[in-house]
Formats: sequence, C-alpha cells, structure tokens
Amino acid sequence: MIADLKPYPTMKHSGVPWLGEVPEHWELCRTKTLLRERVQKGFPDEPLLAATQTKGVVRKEQYENRTVLALKDLHLLKLVRYGDFVISLRSFQGGIEYAHEQGIISPAYTVFYPAQSDAHGFLAWLFKSKPYVENLTLYVTGIRQGQNIDYEKLSRSELPLPPLPEQSAIVRFLDHADRRIRRYIHAKQKLIKLLEEQKQAIIHRAVTRGLNCNVRFKPSGVEWLGDVPVHWEVRTLGQIATSFRTGPFGSILHQSDYVEGGTPLINPTHMNRGRIVEDSRCSVPPTTVGRLSNYLLEKHDLVFSRRGELGRCALVRDREAGWLCGTGSIRVRVSYADIEPEYLIEALQVRWVGEYLSLFSVGATMDSLNTGILKGVPILLPPINEQGQILQQIAHEGRNILLAIFNAEREISLLREYRTRLIADVVTGKFDVRQVAANLPVEPPEPEAPDRAEGLDESPAGEEIEVGEVIDTEEAAEVSE
Repeated sequence: MIADLKPYPTMKHSGVPWLGEVPEHWELCRTKTLLRERVQKGFPDEPLLAATQTKGVVRKEQYENRTVLALKDLHLLKLVRYGDFVISLRSFQGGIEYAHEQGIISPAYTVFYPAQSDAHGFLAWLFKSKPYVENLTLYVTGIRQGQNIDYEKLSRSELPLPPLPEQSAIVRFLDHADRRIRRYIHAKQKLIKLLEEQKQAIIHRAVTRGLNCNVRFKPSGVEWLGDVPVHWEVRTLGQIATSFRTGPFGSILHQSDYVEGGTPLINPTHMNRGRIVEDSRCSVPPTTVGRLSNYLLEKHDLVFSRRGELGRCALVRDREAGWLCGTGSIRVRVSYADIEPEYLIEALQVRWVGEYLSLFSVGATMDSLNTGILKGVPILLPPINEQGQILQQIAHEGRNILLAIFNAEREISLLREYRTRLIADVVTGKFDVRQVAANLPVEPPEPEAPDRAEGLDESPAGEEIEVGEVIDTEEAAEVSE
C-alpha cells in the first residue's frame, strides 16, 4: 500500500513556511474561515470532559490520570459537541484536540467547530500532525509558566484545504494505515507483556525462595506469603525506612510552575521496571526547586506511585539525585545498613507488592495510596551476601528477556516515528493517496486500538490539571520513624 504512493504531478508554493509546496489544486484558507468558535454555557448536567494529548477530548472517567473537579459552578463550563475541536492549555505542545464525546470543559479552553461539517476528519488529522504542531509555537503568548495559544493570531493563519472528495480519501487512507500500525504495535505490546511476566516469575522465585533448593523453610508470618528460607528476615517497609514524604499538592505546585529543561519531577509515568525515565517536559525552574527543597531526592531513595498502578516504583540512582518527588509520588528514604539497594528494588518488583497495596488502598474512583499503607509492605531480606548472589542470578537469567523487550520496544518506537512522518506527508500534500484509498477494502468500525500512549505522559505535569480542578489534600508533611 505505502509503496504505491506517488507525489502529485503539479505543485505550487504555498507561501506558508511549515507547509512548503502543496498540490496546485489545493486551496489555502485562513483558519477563521474554516472554523467557528463555540461559546455555550449553562449545561451543568452534561458529562465532564478532559482534553488529553493522546486520546483527544474524552470523558473524565475514561482518562487514566487523576483529575478531580470541584462540583460547583458547572454552569460556567463550556459545552463541547461531538466533532468539535478544543485548544487546551498545552495544545502548543501536542496539537489541537478532537472531541470524541459531548460534554462540558474548562472555560479556559477555546472550543470551535468546522464551518463545513464534512471537513472535521481531515482537520483532525491535520491538527495533530507534526508540522502543524511545530507551527503552533508561532502563536504562543506569555512567557514560560503562562504560555498559551493566542487564538486571535492563530485564526489569521492559513491552512491547506483539499477538495472534499480528496479530504475523504485522505481520511480513509490515514485511518486504514493507522489501524494497521496500531494492530502491529499492539501485537508487540502483547509480546512485551509476556516477556515481562516471564521475567517477573524469575524475580519472584529468586526473592521469595532464594537460590538453594535444599534450604529449610519457616512460616513467614504473613499468611499469603507462605514459607520463606529459615535464615531470612521478614520486615516491613516501615521498619527499614527512615522517612516517608508525599509529593507536593496543588496548593504547593501549580501548572504554571512547569517549564521544559529544568529540574525533573518524578511522577508515576516516569517509573519503568524499577528505573526512572527522564521527561524534559516535566520539570521546574530553580526558583521552584528552592521552594520545593523538602521534596528533593537523594541517591538510593525509593519513589512509589501513589495512585493508578500501585506497586510501580523506582530506585533513585546517581543521575537522578537532586531531582524532585512529583505530585503523584511518595518518596521513601531507607536505611541500607544490611540491604543492597539494587536488591531492594528487585524485591519490590514482585506482583504481590502491587496486589497488597491495591487491597489496602483508598480512593472512590481509582486506587490511591498513603504512607500508612506503604509502611506495611512486607520485605523479605536474606543476608546481604546472598542478596548479591540473587542479583547476579536475576541478571543472568533475565539478560535474553531484557534484550527481546528492548528490541520489541525499539520496533514500536520506529513504527510510531514512521506513522508520524506518514501523517505529516499526507496532510501537507507530499503524497497523493487518492488512487490507493479508492482500492482499500471496506473494514467494519472497531473500538480504539489498544496502542498505549504515544509518549511518556499526557502532560508535563504527569496529569491533566484544568482551571476549576482541585487535588485532594492528603498528608504532605514528612513522617519520621
């Protein structure tokens, strides 16, 4: 299918830097002639919506990250209809969002709809294409913490507009190509999940039974853990920790504090298999670091997800020392007198840790964790020399599994890069897809493909925080043993 794509026979200069040349028969229209702003309020009974960078505008209950809206003044929120577009507070980073649901959303957002109803499919692809998103930086107003898109300026910008039949061909082609790519990505993600389960079994066996198959066992004292080697200790995280601290809340850390390239904050989406993955978007400037000095991370601290996927955690290593515990995390400082830090993080990767935390977690709509629950997590501790031997065995048995996971993740990354480039080339007229689209088979509609988020996170803050939203006021003070 892709091999059959050819350039258009005749092109013209668009006069728009981010577009370059476009097909000669395409129009160039100002944004304000293609879109109409919707400012309708007074619909308090409509469902609450969230504008996300990877899922578009969806109902809040479908959105994974935690957002809590103060249930008052709902009549002041803006109405969004299915097929509308929304400029959110971070659209200049991820594009303009397409509404998949009808509902109400923050009054700080700009809502608009296509003047030609048949154009919404083409515009949805265009508004999330890489060239268009990069072009949005020209229309950003404010400095650093207060950046937003100036819609008055944006409305005067020019957009490419193919004839309606050609728009339909482009949408059909991109929908088909995107569906195939997502299916392949999903297959790779299923493979990764199976590999991770295999690695999980290796770790579980090593950190609960040890390496000596002839060792005697004793009751662990924890009913669901069963027996453990007789010479191992069973402690709780609270017994080996010196302090716990919950990350800063909304009254301490605001969306306006975030910048790109500052000191990183660690939220749940930055924790991956016991390691911390940096996201330059989720960081704060030196002035904010000074104000949040109580949340600084030290080498060998542990950070835990306090909501969502409980049990997700990571060890702070040399590179991350001096970074900050984020809003969605809990920092645990441990006494390592007889504990190998790398062993401890491996021991915390076993599935029953997450199951334990979920069992005792709090939260009406999604799991939520506090320090009291975290203190009770059982930790199985062999002598420190045996901890080192177990680490070596886990590394030896898991080497090939990690390599296979790495290769699968790399393939997913390359596919996503290819999809990004393909979308950009098609919506800007670099390839003619009309003939190919006409020959595509008719496929029944399917639910959104289970391809996970396109990036690490939906937002620089690790969560969508909208005007009018509040975060719960769980304990924020440090608790010391």
